[in-house]
Amino acid sequence: MNYEELMSAKLNALRDDGNYRVFADLERQRGSFPRATRYDDKGKTSEVTVWCSNDYLGMGQNPAVLKAMKEAIDKCGAGAGGTRNISGTNHYHVELERELADLHGKESALIFTSGYVSNWASLGTLASRLPNCVVLSDAGNHASMIEGIRHSRAEKHVFKHNDVEDLNRKLSEIEPGRPKIIAFESVYSMDGDIGPIAEFCDVAKAHGALTYLDEVHAVGLYGPRGGGVAEREGLMDRVDVIEGTLGKAFGVLGGYIAASETLCDFVRSFASGFIFTTALPPAVAAGAITSIRHLKQSNQERLAQRDRVALLRSRLDQFGIPYMRNESHIVPVVVGDPVKCKWITDWLLENAGIYVQPINYPTVPKGTERLRITPSPLHTDKDIEHLVSSLNFLWSQCALSRAVA
Repeated sequence: MNYEELMSAKLNALRDDGNYRVFADLERQRGSFPRATRYDDKGKTSEVTVWCSNDYLGMGQNPAVLKAMKEAIDKCGAGAGGTRNISGTNHYHVELERELADLHGKESALIFTSGYVSNWASLGTLASRLPNCVVLSDAGNHASMIEGIRHSRAEKHVFKHNDVEDLNRKLSEIEPGRPKIIAFESVYSMDGDIGPIAEFCDVAKAHGALTYLDEVHAVGLYGPRGGGVAEREGLMDRVDVIEGTLGKAFGVLGGYIAASETLCDFVRSFASGFIFTTALPPAVAAGAITSIRHLKQSNQERLAQRDRVALLRSRLDQFGIPYMRNESHIVPVVVGDPVKCKWITDWLLENAGIYVQPINYPTVPKGTERLRITPSPLHTDKDIEHLVSSLNFLWSQCALSRAVA
């Protein structure tokens, strides 16, 4: 059997559909975010402006964060040296978990190597270890949540996206007394819409269910101390498990859950995705601690980002360029065709020095292909004008619809 041929056929089908992913070879420029140096396939370099980073507030370039990481390397060396159980728990890890518990008003927190792993390991462990558990999962949930639930082999029901009535109806059909987990997000990363947290908590209380809230695209960005949408809306105490990341607004790497001491200990003790993997490098934990502490007391970055988002949307409106309306910081510009979406992003990169990644199937449904734009506090008025004028030119060239989604 020719395995190479079988794999090549699948890859060629991706290319034909316009869904083959090409990685941009970038080198971030310290102190110059959102600028980056791009390397083409011949090794030639050029400067680009990044418009799709999840380093939402530029904290990955914050001087205090960099200083903390350098000091931790000088103090501890490079890696953690083992799993958390076998020599890998560094004091920076302990301090980081305390900071995260405080951020979310919880008794405890547990850190993982990524946000994907924290969802996969935590949901997989809770759903599999709670006897006869059933999981209610929002239809828009991230792949990491879906995989964690699937891995648990627990009974699963998918409810319509952000639909409180459908959730309540499905819970009503489950026999009382069974352990139940409702898994949902605050900010959904591709559409930028926000989940009805309070209403989901009401339904959970009525049916005796645990609530599991993914705040990955909200931590650092919302709430007076960056605790997420649940903090902004005064709901943290009503959510049983808050999951987040250190790799987006906090600008470093890692994932975590914050919950009761018992629940965190339960996951710590049974989750293979936590037990059997090397701990985060101490320097990464040190940088995360500094970033979290900074954003707990500084609103400057959040306010500046909101200003940039508002200006970009205003300029897109003036040119009639379609984007999905939402209440978050994410600006999805609708294209609706995978080949055109890839062509647009290639043109922007080669001709305008603008890097934005095409978002195609399976990340989003077919027919909803888009440019996912994430303005940061460090994008200037000039950056925004250059982006919008370039998009306007392309919309004119491609005969794309200017109807607002």
